[in-house]
Amino acid sequence: MTVSLCTIAYNEEAVIGQLLEQMKAQDYPKNRTELVLVDSGSTDKTKQILEEFREHNAGEYLAIRVLDNPAQNQAAGWNTAIRCARGDIIIRVDAHAEIPSDFVTQNVRLIESGEYVCGGARPNKINDPTPFKEMLFLAESSMFGSSFAGYRRKSEEEKKYVSSLFHGAYRREVFADVGGFNEDLGRTEDNELHYRIRQAGYSICQGSRIISYQHIRGTLGSMLAQKYGNGKWIGLTLGVCPKCLSIFHFVPLCFVLAVIGGTILSITGVMTGLPFLSLPLIVLAVLYASVDLLMTLTAVIPSPKHISQILLPVVFFLLHFVYGVGTLAGIVAMPFWKSRRDGSAQKKIEEVKKCVKENSKSYSEGTE
Repeated sequence: MTVSLCTIAYNEEAVIGQLLEQMKAQDYPKNRTELVLVDSGSTDKTKQILEEFREHNAGEYLAIRVLDNPAQNQAAGWNTAIRCARGDIIIRVDAHAEIPSDFVTQNVRLIESGEYVCGGARPNKINDPTPFKEMLFLAESSMFGSSFAGYRRKSEEEKKYVSSLFHGAYRREVFADVGGFNEDLGRTEDNELHYRIRQAGYSICQGSRIISYQHIRGTLGSMLAQKYGNGKWIGLTLGVCPKCLSIFHFVPLCFVLAVIGGTILSITGVMTGLPFLSLPLIVLAVLYASVDLLMTLTAVIPSPKHISQILLPVVFFLLHFVYGVGTLAGIVAMPFWKSRRDGSAQKKIEEVKKCVKENSKSYSEGTE
């Protein structure tokens, strides 16, 4: 089968070269592979790096396409890639990812076994490790600090069926059937697309032999900004596709609401001379602190020790609180945001479907 290996990038000059070299190192035949590289209006040397790579390597592949995504939206970038991809299988890889040399091969094998959508685990990695980054890595790698999503951790099962994936591989007919990504969405476009894929009757398979890696944010500030943005898009997505979200997405919001409610009760108790009204906040604080410390020990005990790890309980709290505040902000903003939607996103979903159908004659049929 022919493969379209796709990535989108915005101001990724520090990491995109490494990913391109890992694409080049794939053991799947290059004469059965095209690379689709999308630049989202970078202001650094990202596009120059992509074009230089194309210039130096084009003869080895079916094609290397360097495309522009002026919308700078991640969903729009993936739609740009899908519209132009010609392979039997379309694989998406994030610019901050690392992929082993058999990444494409293992995806193709699973697709050839009869699957239509597949992928694997996507654990985290540290770029330029320091003790503080390693502490952030512990927070991001823990289920308590990140999420219960199955794709974040390697499974011992040969394959299992999941609700979503990160670096997914898709038979092109899947996009011909369900269309592209919803460009109204910023961080939850995967959830919404995979919901439509499941609704269309396809299964999403996670294979144990497929793995890729994602670099964590290197500072606490950037990690908190990421969590706030993720949480906000959960709130906004309630106005578009509530069924594509799980109850676990709203646990940080429930925690924040409990803190706010408990604080209001506690202040009321002080003002009215009813100290027992502070009890819910005290109980919440004790329960959270107990779980927080337990999960900190679970993360730290098997890891190399460093003094910065004493900050891990505080980092866990900040990640949860900031994510929950983001979700609350998204819910508040959602009605106003939803009213500004003009229907163009749905049109683009259908445009992708049309383009994929028009490009249905793939390389394997002897046409480009």
